[in-house]
Amino acid sequence: MSGLSRSEIERAVRLAGARRSDYDLNPEIKRALNGARPLRPAAVLCGVVERRHGLSVILTQRPTTMREHAGQIAFPGGKIDATDADAVSAALREAEEEVGLPRAAVDVLGVIDPYETGTGFRVEPVVAMVDPSAPLRPEPGEVEEIFEAPLDFLMDPANLKRHSGEWGGKTRLYYAIPWEGRYIWGATAGMLKSLADRIAALQGVRAAE
Repeated sequence: MSGLSRSEIERAVRLAGARRSDYDLNPEIKRALNGARPLRPAAVLCGVVERRHGLSVILTQRPTTMREHAGQIAFPGGKIDATDADAVSAALREAEEEVGLPRAAVDVLGVIDPYETGTGFRVEPVVAMVDPSAPLRPEPGEVEEIFEAPLDFLMDPANLKRHSGEWGGKTRLYYAIPWEGRYIWGATAGMLKSLADRIAALQGVRAAE
């Protein structure tokens, strides 16, 4: 997969999707939990930047000192507050708080499949184009580093791996995308897969036209 364009991302976002979760590879784990528990609403910003070498995605690495998700790679985002109008407002607010991204520098394309995490959140991924000149700065308490990864690489099915680990004495499968010494996994990799599946479907439709 190479040379993805903004127009392809826009078209992919508009395609119908399906609800995704940490349980897609582990349905038996959800059955063992309280499947009826209320999910806490959250939103993240999947910010796409157009560089000279192509499109890239803004990602963050959490501080290793955090109580939860220490050292993990994530999109900017968090819980939807009562003061947020919707998921888009929450994602923009969180991105401004975590990486200093001005709202005026973001052009929202849409919201893709909600993602349920094993920690009880229903996350809405907001896909947007970000002004490449926007100045970014990490909020030290929440973000250790801001970096970009090539969209073409993240969307290539060959780079999305199934890994396994032990949680609660049981083996659990999860998606992971190793990239240049970094390890993008869990919900972040799952949401990237959701976008990748849309792009694959779009290209399949285009190939048949």
